[in-house]
Amino acid sequence: MRFETLEQLADICLKENKTIAEVMMEDQAKETNIPVDEVFRQMADYYQVMKEAVQKGLTGNTKSRSGLTGGDAKKVADYMQQGEPCLGGSSATAMAYALAVSEVNASMGRIIATPTAGSCGIIPGVFVSTQERFGWDDDKLVHGLFTAGAIGFVIANNASISGAEGGCQAEVGSAIGMAAGAMVELRGGSPQQAVHAVGLALKNCLGLICDPVAGLVEIPCIVRNGLGAVTALAAADMALAGVGSVIPADEVIGVMLEVGSAMPTKHRETGKGGLAATPTGRKLTKELVEQRRRKAKEAKQPPSDMN
Repeated sequence: MRFETLEQLADICLKENKTIAEVMMEDQAKETNIPVDEVFRQMADYYQVMKEAVQKGLTGNTKSRSGLTGGDAKKVADYMQQGEPCLGGSSATAMAYALAVSEVNASMGRIIATPTAGSCGIIPGVFVSTQERFGWDDDKLVHGLFTAGAIGFVIANNASISGAEGGCQAEVGSAIGMAAGAMVELRGGSPQQAVHAVGLALKNCLGLICDPVAGLVEIPCIVRNGLGAVTALAAADMALAGVGSVIPADEVIGVMLEVGSAMPTKHRETGKGGLAATPTGRKLTKELVEQRRRKAKEAKQPPSDMN
């Protein structure tokens, strides 16, 4: 890639009069030695998977194998039919869609990691809901995925997108920043405004720990996806309104690395700290362990005599 930082990316866009999506598509084509139209087609396929996951999460069975989660996206969607939600319809829809995709992931369904499975609901939640809201065609949203990809590329190479390395700020936080920056460009904002949106979004996620109950990507991961979609929309609106990130986005990414590196191990996806270590978290973990032992024991027993 021709850029290592968001500042460099925005400068290239300014000099060449291109969007972030255009620069990313061209650079990815050169990096992979694949024609631009083929690179675009591959991304379009990914977007279809995202849309399918939203639909499945709202209409299908999303009960996880652990039994801990499933069905919350439907609850939010049903709640929205009863009257105006506190968030307003648009944000609540994004939240419901993000929950839906994350529940599909927990139920072993097909999703696209954006940038990880643990944060897979945020970008689809934001993208699919706004597509319906503004009547955009799929091609426009595919361009948005390239914008998000460019942002994720910078974060991954200057900080981390791994919960085991940097906590949930690296997963959900990165996805929020990617969605926020992409939304700015989709709404006609400049590359500079998109970069500001990333900074605004990431500042609100600094220090977010990764504390999955029983080590599963369910609690609190799914709820964080729903709330993350709302945060992404808020950051995009701030940037589009002219609000800037006083601390440049690249410096915020640097702080992500610093904070993530300083996090205790128990707060980095080990399932040993945070919510996972609460009385309820420990109780659920114990119940799941006992459940697995019972199933393993039953599987080893010989079949009963039917005669």
